[in-house]
Amino acid sequence: MKKTLLQIAFLASALCAHAQEKPNVVVMVVDNLGWGEIGCYGGGILRGAQTPHLDNMAKEGTMLLNYNVEPQCVPSRSALMTGRHPIRSGTTKVVWGMLYGMTQWEVTMAELFSDSGYATGMFGKWHLGNTPGRFPTDQGFDEWYGIPDSTDEVLYPTSDYYDPKETNASSIYDARKGQPAKKVKTYTLADRPLIDHDLTEKTMDFMERQVKAKKPFFAFVPFTQPHLPTLPHPDFKGRTGKGNYADVLEQIDAYAGRILDKVDSLGISENTIVIWTSDNGPEQIEGHHGTAGFWRGNYFTALEGSLRTSFLVRWPGKIPAGRKTNEIVHTTDLLPTFASLAGYKVPADRMIDGKDQLDFLLGKKKKSNREGFPVYNGEEMYAYKYRDYKMHFIKLDSMFGAPQKLNMPQMFNLIKDPKELYPLDKVDVADAWFMAPVTKRVVEFQKSLMVEPPIRLGTPDPYTPTKK
Repeated sequence: MKKTLLQIAFLASALCAHAQEKPNVVVMVVDNLGWGEIGCYGGGILRGAQTPHLDNMAKEGTMLLNYNVEPQCVPSRSALMTGRHPIRSGTTKVVWGMLYGMTQWEVTMAELFSDSGYATGMFGKWHLGNTPGRFPTDQGFDEWYGIPDSTDEVLYPTSDYYDPKETNASSIYDARKGQPAKKVKTYTLADRPLIDHDLTEKTMDFMERQVKAKKPFFAFVPFTQPHLPTLPHPDFKGRTGKGNYADVLEQIDAYAGRILDKVDSLGISENTIVIWTSDNGPEQIEGHHGTAGFWRGNYFTALEGSLRTSFLVRWPGKIPAGRKTNEIVHTTDLLPTFASLAGYKVPADRMIDGKDQLDFLLGKKKKSNREGFPVYNGEEMYAYKYRDYKMHFIKLDSMFGAPQKLNMPQMFNLIKDPKELYPLDKVDVADAWFMAPVTKRVVEFQKSLMVEPPIRLGTPDPYTPTKK
């Protein structure tokens, strides 16, 4: 029986209304901001700049005290995008001068959002591939404006010994799905202070366009600050009187506030979940260095200061306001958690390490669905974190230090010893009970790598997995 035009119009209207019931998702990720920087995590004015917008976001939503990432930029972003530990994906570390990033076989959350009817936009730093086929618009994003690699590259051409024949200068790209990514301009030291302002503007424009189109959206906003060189926008230069880092901290807060205010002014706050977090612990290079606050360590290590980053989530009327929790959550958890929101299916043809944390974030459960996770730095497991404990297999206290393979693992109670200074074998041998459950989980994870062999760093496309 043929449908009348009226029936077709009604069906289309119903489908559009159903589509808009799906919540919008905004994920802001700053680059190398330590756990202890913003006010609600103990920083703020102690770091030379107040952070009122982010502090207010913490009051309006939930604040995770034990949100964990990977020790380096590339693996953190890979884990977020795929829900898989980077050792599986061949995205284990930052590299230069070679093919890197995710193979096209990997399935990103952007692809899953897109398949579920979402508009997908990314505005910022990718660091998951800088060659055609591995740009964001090749991996599920409808549009992208930003940089493919790291911001420190803007400094390279300032060297007296820089040779442009050996390496290309970094560029800012503008891209659309299905089209070649276009270089807008060279990403220079002069552009470095300006880019996050542009990312903020483009994010707000993207959200406004999707609201007008009545289409649910996923906006991924990986800002470039405060990664070195930490240089504030001219509007913020000198604002705090406490130096560049404090000025940038105030800038970070202001840009997050602008995006939050835009969500509110568009009238979509009750149908939009907003997350604000960092990809890594703080930088260690002097002059651009940050702080992990309560914890010890910088990125490129397995210390808590490397793994724990700030994480704020707001969804008015859905996520509890003013809640703080020390339950363990890992960046891989976001992909399966968003599946419950967006209605997409988590890939079943590969190992997925993330846990669905939606009920936990909504306050329906007090406990996280995760008790621990392995900590890889490159291709080696440096540690395993389990409940309130950490077992280190390789000791590394500084990103510039020499890794020391331990004959006997060092064990730490993170409640009694948050800075991981006093191994339990010297303090409280009774706490060594946790070696058994940790070892069991280490073995289980290593067995999973035999079932699904890891993709090797530098693997070209096309890639076809092999399973044993």
